[in-house]
Amino acid sequence: MINLVLKNLLSFKTQNDNHSEITVKDKKSNFFVNIFNIQYKYIKTQHTWHLVDPSPWPLVAALAAFFMTSGGVLYMQNFLGGGQLLVTGFILLLYVMFTWWRDIVREATYEDQHTFSVQRGLRLGMVLFIVSEIMFFFAFFWAFFHSSLSPTFNIGGIWPPESIVTIETFGIPLTNTVILLSSGATVTWAHHALIVRAKKHALISLILTIILAAIFTFLQGLEYVEAPFTITDSVFGSCFYMATGFHGFHVFVGTCTLMVSLIRLIFNHFTNTHHFGFESAAWYWHFVDVVWLFLFITVYWWGGIH
Repeated sequence: MINLVLKNLLSFKTQNDNHSEITVKDKKSNFFVNIFNIQYKYIKTQHTWHLVDPSPWPLVAALAAFFMTSGGVLYMQNFLGGGQLLVTGFILLLYVMFTWWRDIVREATYEDQHTFSVQRGLRLGMVLFIVSEIMFFFAFFWAFFHSSLSPTFNIGGIWPPESIVTIETFGIPLTNTVILLSSGATVTWAHHALIVRAKKHALISLILTIILAAIFTFLQGLEYVEAPFTITDSVFGSCFYMATGFHGFHVFVGTCTLMVSLIRLIFNHFTNTHHFGFESAAWYWHFVDVVWLFLFITVYWWGGIH
């Protein structure tokens, strides 16, 4: 009997000791948890916005653009190494496009960071970007009309200037207009097919859009090769090549965005409600269409009338 009482007392003491040890450990762990919560409180968010991680790509993209513009100017002024700097900047820009888009695709598709609030912000950002691009091309149209509506005596007082043989409006330019407008129709087809979950139609129409874009770029290059004037031939050549050349560069960028959208569509990255990556590419492509219409009417047709 005495042994049984002693055994119960010892077991009770052991349980109390264990309980006290667990309590001390819990207090210690709670202490460290509280310190962690205080130190890293900024990590916890109670909103639906995406706090973007630090990225090197904006700086690298700025350097690539600087190399391209500087190399282009040096190349046109026949400085040694200008062409190599231009190509380096172009390759670096392509690399940044790949890596930056890769990070954004990862955030949107795998990390589920692009909530509806984030998508609304992205849409607003894309609209503002297109508005800035409109202002960019507005400067070229302003220069063109300023020079054509009041031609100076340096170019003979007429427009087009003397000794300038303009490009036939209803040749390659008209063909490119039909091609680009057709590509705008096919990209709209792809968008509507994606909304109604018709993946096969979306793939076919998007492939057709990319093919039409490639044909447009090829014909634009062919036009440059066969053009009877260069960028150094008075203000007409400068305005013509600056406006159409930058439009061609935008066509190239738009083609890259459509190719990325095609790859993502193949890998089922898009849904009928979550496909802003493709939607932004379609907006950009329609912007390219509209700019080309203004170029065709003003620079090619009206500007080429003698």
